[in-house]
Amino acid sequence: MEDDGVQQPESLLPYQEWTEEALRLVVVRALQHAARHGLPGGHHFYLSFRTDQPGVVIPARLRAQYPREMTIVLQHQFWDLVIDEPAGLFSVGLSFGGTPASLTIPFAAISAFADPEIRYGLRFTIAEPDAEPEAAPEPETPAETPTPQIVSLDAFRRRTPPKE
Repeated sequence: MEDDGVQQPESLLPYQEWTEEALRLVVVRALQHAARHGLPGGHHFYLSFRTDQPGVVIPARLRAQYPREMTIVLQHQFWDLVIDEPAGLFSVGLSFGGTPASLTIPFAAISAFADPEIRYGLRFTIAEPDAEPEAAPEPETPAETPTPQIVSLDAFRRRTPPKE
């Protein structure tokens, strides 16, 4: 489709919302497969999610470390992966710094999904949580503000050697 300078009319149907809903179902199916059969071959999942979304249950120390967004990896060491599709969430056990933790994550809180084994990835739009009544802001110091952790998937990509 060429862009001839004509603006596309705004749809009265929520196509973007329907598309994201369908793509979230891909994540659900991938998690269901992993829960039932494990992860085949080199497949593994990176799941980024908003920790500030309703229904997210994570230990307080992780919420303090990741007040807005967190990425988990489902690869070799996870347990109790349970998908509750009717409730719209999943739970999983992971170890953080040698300490086991259980996480519950609504599908609506997932902001990104990737399977680096096949270079497959999805990004999702996350609705901002409803504004709560404003409390007096607490002073922040740089020492108390965690730095977001960004994982580059380039390190996991297979590279073909240059041809000689």
